Amino acid sequence: MSEEVKPESVSLYSVSAAATPEQEAVCIFGTGDLGRSLGQRLLQSGYRLVYGSRRPHICGPIPPGAQVMSHEIAARSASLVFVCVHREHYDFLETLAPHLKGKVLVDVSNNLKKNMYPEANAEFLQRLIPGAHVVKAFNTLSAWALQNGPSDANRQVYLCGNSPEAKQAVAEIATKLGFNVQDRGSLSAARELEDFPLQLFPEWRLPMRLTIGLTAFFFFYLLARDVIFAYVDQGKDNSFRIMVSLANKVFPIVSLILLSLCYLPGVIAAFLQLYRGTKYKRFPDWLDRWMLCRKQLGLIALALASLHVLYTLIIPIRYYVRFRLAANTISQIKENKTFVFDTTMGWRTDSYYSMGILGFGLYLLLGIASLPSVSNALSWREFSFIQSKLGYLTLFFCTFHTYLYGWDKFLFISYYKWYTPPGYMLCLVVPSVVLLLKLLLLLPCVDKSLTRIRQGWERTDPEDDSKKSLLAKDCQKL
Repeated sequence: MSEEVKPESVSLYSVSAAATPEQEAVCIFGTGDLGRSLGQRLLQSGYRLVYGSRRPHICGPIPPGAQVMSHEIAARSASLVFVCVHREHYDFLETLAPHLKGKVLVDVSNNLKKNMYPEANAEFLQRLIPGAHVVKAFNTLSAWALQNGPSDANRQVYLCGNSPEAKQAVAEIATKLGFNVQDRGSLSAARELEDFPLQLFPEWRLPMRLTIGLTAFFFFYLLARDVIFAYVDQGKDNSFRIMVSLANKVFPIVSLILLSLCYLPGVIAAFLQLYRGTKYKRFPDWLDRWMLCRKQLGLIALALASLHVLYTLIIPIRYYVRFRLAANTISQIKENKTFVFDTTMGWRTDSYYSMGILGFGLYLLLGIASLPSVSNALSWREFSFIQSKLGYLTLFFCTFHTYLYGWDKFLFISYYKWYTPPGYMLCLVVPSVVLLLKLLLLLPCVDKSLTRIRQGWERTDPEDDSKKSLLAKDCQKL
């Protein structure tokens, strides 16, 4: 009997549905999650796709419309090959070196940690197959991002390589898939690209450090005022306040300061432009970094404000509050006394809660508008209106909410324990300064000058040295 011969390739679609010869063929080595997701996107974009697998007959589910072949046959069928396998499995590529000579190899691999190998995976691949043109690309995208299409958070495709023609071929594919391409230079930049996915929230580091620092400061500050002072001065054990009362003071304080810090750099930038008389000078590096993390500051502020709302909602069911209410009621019954309703206090408390509700409602709107799926659907003017106009209104409501909470307490020396001001007074400094500076920018003469500067006017014009300060001119007219 003659031995049964198995075909070296398997087609997952019928002959009638086969791709036309005119379609460009692309090869993918590897049938894992990333390889399948990338293949699906390539097929949707009109490419003819072939997979190279060690076991073409039992390689698992493959996107409909693709072919599965052995590595050798797949390497012959396309001029561009995506290597979607881990570095430790690169050995089989050495045997395919003659078939990969002159072709473009796209390395999409990543490592589990930084500096895991002495050289970048792409550089190792280039040394393994010197006749090929290795390009590092697509490693910063997840399988989910490839399968669902580019979004605001996964729009960039970074690539590097030594061959301009090879990089151009990969860039054309990335563009056709709907991504923006960022060329990072030669293959020596591969290690930098491979370190990108290993970074742990790089844009959140400064906001998180600031949040942790402010939270720790106000926690210990209020601990000394509300707990330690009561124990030292009056012998009372108020340590139970730490879990709810203290937390419900720290969270809104830090939230309001962080919200203020979202808008303070924009105000500083505006005054810098007015001072310089031009918009064409770079801001200081510290201001640039500050402005780039405003979204993260705002989201953390929203999270803390949400915790404040939750803590406030549980106040009526706390044992301490129920105990005080019961004791106060019993005391009035025993003494046969009733208190007259204070209309002023009613106005104050209702206004305090109203400002808090309005501020938190706008807080939520700012957070929702910052989501990529929402912000992408907004025009520039709509997004600017929400984040700027409504943002300052949010800051005003939250600041006014805090002022109503304090009311006239700042007038009484008993609130200055150990000669220190209450925490809410400290947290009002930054938002009050921001609102005051913003109010100055809204003055007609200042706003007109700033608008003209941002439209391209410069105070020092080589064509007319006789021009005076625009701000001075506009203020004189008024």
